[in-house]
Amino acid sequence: MFSYRHAFHAGNHADVLKHAILVHTLDYFNRKDAPYWVIDTHAGAGLYSLDGDWATKTAESADGIGRLWDRDDLPPILAEYLQRVRAYNTNGRLRRYPGSPWLTLDALRPSDRLRMFEMHPTEIDTLVGNLEHLDRNAQRQTTIYGDDGFEGVKALLPPPTRRGMVLIDPSYEDKNDYRRTLNTVKECIKRFATGTIAVWYPLVQRREANEMARHLENLKVKSWLHATLTVKKAAIDGYGLHGSGMFLVNPPWTLHEALKPAMPYLARELAQDDRAGFTLQYRENT
Repeated sequence: MFSYRHAFHAGNHADVLKHAILVHTLDYFNRKDAPYWVIDTHAGAGLYSLDGDWATKTAESADGIGRLWDRDDLPPILAEYLQRVRAYNTNGRLRRYPGSPWLTLDALRPSDRLRMFEMHPTEIDTLVGNLEHLDRNAQRQTTIYGDDGFEGVKALLPPPTRRGMVLIDPSYEDKNDYRRTLNTVKECIKRFATGTIAVWYPLVQRREANEMARHLENLKVKSWLHATLTVKKAAIDGYGLHGSGMFLVNPPWTLHEALKPAMPYLARELAQDDRAGFTLQYRENT
């Protein structure tokens, strides 16, 4: 149950897609003075060393953010994301990678709050330890729960601010995570219909992944955005990650336009073979 460690995958192509969208969404929230909450259902360790034992075993960041690190032609949404990561690598070398919690904390203002769930016993210990190295303001804004994020998020909605975002990105090692993710999105909509709900999911040879994506697109919501990035041909044996997707309920109205130049750029620059590609859909229901 607790075999997954995100440190193996930090900074890979899936993180690039997920975190570029996250940074843009939080910047959009910051356009208004009203405070907001961010709830991260599967927080991980928060901050990762790319030259540590875990990351170097797979070196996935080399084919992710590593390919963008020295580029000077990035579309704006990717340039902004890269700027946030550069803040953790002041000597110019890519050695540390901030996960979703740290990118969120960078964006939060004093009145905003972050709530994180993490059940992996090693990951939560690392998360708590990493948070202790931050200043007291960040610690005051943050609460960590060692509980099931699928269940725990329900008790936090709607947030007192009535503004906010829920990020749902489990490992999906357990195929039941697809069903649980879909059900959690539905519960979030019931409790917080105006909130932004962001779902990350892997592109893998699994029926559950395709079904979940289809069900998400059929949700009765005001608006949604669905972006997928494929970097290589799916493996014949059905194993391995050949891409990933992000689905957002109530996305920032600016996000679709921001992704129009970014998605073909990522598909071209992060391609691992000639099967790389992308999709980008936006729907607004009246």
